[in-house]
Amino acid sequence: MLQRHAAAAAGALTTSLESDEARWRAVIARDAGADGAFYYAVRTTGVYCRPSCGARRPLRANVLFYRSGAEATSAGFRACQRCKPESMPPRQRHKELVVEACRRIEQAGQEPTARELADAAGLSHYHFGRVFKAIVGITPKQYAMAHRARVASKNLRDSADVTSAIYESGYGASSRFYQSAKRRHGMTAQEIRKGGSGLEIRYAFGDSSLGLVVIAATSRGICAVLFGTSRQALGAELRNRFPNAAFQEAEGGSDFERWVERTLDYLDGGSLRFDLPLDLRGTAFQELVWRALLEIPKGQTASYTKVAKGIGRPRAARAVASACAANPVAVVIPCHRVVRTDGGLSNYRWGIDKKRRLLERESSE
Repeated sequence: MLQRHAAAAAGALTTSLESDEARWRAVIARDAGADGAFYYAVRTTGVYCRPSCGARRPLRANVLFYRSGAEATSAGFRACQRCKPESMPPRQRHKELVVEACRRIEQAGQEPTARELADAAGLSHYHFGRVFKAIVGITPKQYAMAHRARVASKNLRDSADVTSAIYESGYGASSRFYQSAKRRHGMTAQEIRKGGSGLEIRYAFGDSSLGLVVIAATSRGICAVLFGTSRQALGAELRNRFPNAAFQEAEGGSDFERWVERTLDYLDGGSLRFDLPLDLRGTAFQELVWRALLEIPKGQTASYTKVAKGIGRPRAARAVASACAANPVAVVIPCHRVVRTDGGLSNYRWGIDKKRRLLERESSE
């Protein structure tokens, strides 16, 4: 139920930190994202630190790099008392606390309060709220509301009784569900039950450097970017994704036409950032993965296993691969940056050749 997920950043350790020059740049920048990827030791002080250490920067000539704290210790260096590199990096610890909080929200019969979540995490109410929002992008309350709405959507489709479905989803009163559902889905309970009947989707076909593409959007944002070999096949796939929606092909000069142009520019590598709103509709796990993928920087890759660890589901590498295959917005959600543990390209829904071209292009930018 997430649109963006910063928790995967710590898991995306790539070859960009394999050289001493890159490691030194991380030390100069005090890059917390590099914590855990390597450690640096200073000959003149005899201590080793994590890259984000706030101590005075040493001279480059006095610095050595190690892959682990154990290596640095074996070389005769002791742990810095300021950054305590032998302990878990603060961001990693916070990420695990937040993932556990999300699990509590999803598994609870009655929605836990923010204070209860903070107490379970061992943080103050205020600090927990800031940490949660920094990592997830929304507040614990918003996360719980989105999760309940997602569960309600499933229950409404499966249940013969709307009222029962609402209460089974954790809403204390049907009015609370209707208020929340309108914000989350833009649809009422009956409309959700009909599979989103009444949803209006604008779409347009375009020719990109990667081939024919269809770009579609709701009033909330881009909901699909799909590659294909023919307009007929792409149109069928789009309608299969939204079987009960009303479709309208874009007309020249419309606001959506400008969205299409900006999306095509991004697909072709003309812009470095995609700053249009997204309207992603998947399972809670899929959206968790898609958000994690957004945090893999251009020019870098992460394995399915690292992404799974980054979202707190270390045994879910196969499920991560399935979520990548279900990605509704090609390239924008960069599932092409996920590779096998050995660095192999593995499968890509829109073809290995596209994946290779994207990675080669991004590594040279």
